[in-house]
Amino acid sequence: MNLKLIKQKNLLLLLTGKLISLLGSNIQQFALSLYVLALTGSATIFASILSISILPRLLLSPIAGVFGDWFNRKKVIVFLDIINSLLIGLFALIFIINGSLTIIMIYILVILLEMTEIFFQSSMSAVIPSIVKKEELLDANAFNSLVVNIGQLLAPVIGALLYGAFGLKIVLIINAVSFLISGISEMFIKVPQNNNKPERINYKSFKNDLMEGINTIKSNKAISTIIGLGTIINFCAGPLFSVGLIFIIKEVLLATDFQFGLFQMIFASSMVLAPILCSGFIKKIQIGRLCYLSFIVIALLIFTMAIIPSNIVLDIFIPNILPFILLIIITFIIGMSVTVANISVGTLFNQVVPIELMGRTSTVLNLAVTIFIPVGNMVFGFLFDTIASSYVIITSGLILLVATLIFKKPLLNIKSIEDKDIGDEMANEI
Repeated sequence: MNLKLIKQKNLLLLLTGKLISLLGSNIQQFALSLYVLALTGSATIFASILSISILPRLLLSPIAGVFGDWFNRKKVIVFLDIINSLLIGLFALIFIINGSLTIIMIYILVILLEMTEIFFQSSMSAVIPSIVKKEELLDANAFNSLVVNIGQLLAPVIGALLYGAFGLKIVLIINAVSFLISGISEMFIKVPQNNNKPERINYKSFKNDLMEGINTIKSNKAISTIIGLGTIINFCAGPLFSVGLIFIIKEVLLATDFQFGLFQMIFASSMVLAPILCSGFIKKIQIGRLCYLSFIVIALLIFTMAIIPSNIVLDIFIPNILPFILLIIITFIIGMSVTVANISVGTLFNQVVPIELMGRTSTVLNLAVTIFIPVGNMVFGFLFDTIASSYVIITSGLILLVATLIFKKPLLNIKSIEDKDIGDEMANEI
């Protein structure tokens, strides 16, 4: 990665604030899960709290997308971080007064935070491509990926320590402070005002701008390719990591809790190391080709993974230490490949989507992904309970491979990062 880039004031402030708020949010999410399970003893209630966050995304994504392109993005992200700080602080105060939070209160907190997150991400989607040069997008997204993965790696450890020592109250207070610090840091970022607010805000202007975003997605093959591929990948590959690997490690390989924790730590570390170790390599490949090759590699690795829970391997290696080690090695490589793929898709998205339409298109992408993650979890969860794990893994890899091959031509038609108008050129070629 280009270390000079991170020294740029705007990007440094943005990523610092993001890391602080991300750590606070992930720590709170981890602590909430422990709190709800301790309060109710019900995995179903905990799952419902996670699932209910989909509802505001379904209802508000179209509105958030248009508003994200209308209003000053810097003011919006600062305002929403401050709102989150006050909101979480209010629930911390309720906790202090009552000594606890009820399940209904937690439902309300989760829904309100999801509502602000939808509008925040709509405005945030255009900030990085607005504050860095086009040729710096790949490195900027690599740094962004590094920050996100560090937050996800450290949050469970810090969350467990804080919740175990002080309880949910302190976690809420810390998260409220983290959003406040994030909002203050964002006040000093210089973001070009490339938003496109209409002269009159009414239903007609909203409808026109919403349809403009939808028509742009439909007419631009590059944008529709990214959304289509991202949706399919989250449907078939997401459940493999959120459901499948946990099932295989605990139920098939009969790993201990320590082994499972070790697996999660190594898998998370692969995503942190990938932007550092692979940045020099990924800059040598055209971004569309990089995206294509990343998904091909992931599909082939998934096929390789299918061998591990097969009866042939399990019957030969008793106990299952060697299969467990092989699974760690393969998933470590997959974790690095997935991170490279995420960086390439993010950069590709930043390149092909006009900044003035970034809010509308990013919310469509996030909405499609959000909807198909629980659908994929349900489908593949059923398959893991019904047929042999190896066949389910092969199915996941096959869907990913076929989808990648279907989108091969539009991906490879995207030119290098130096091209000035990738989106228009691609739309004309295909």
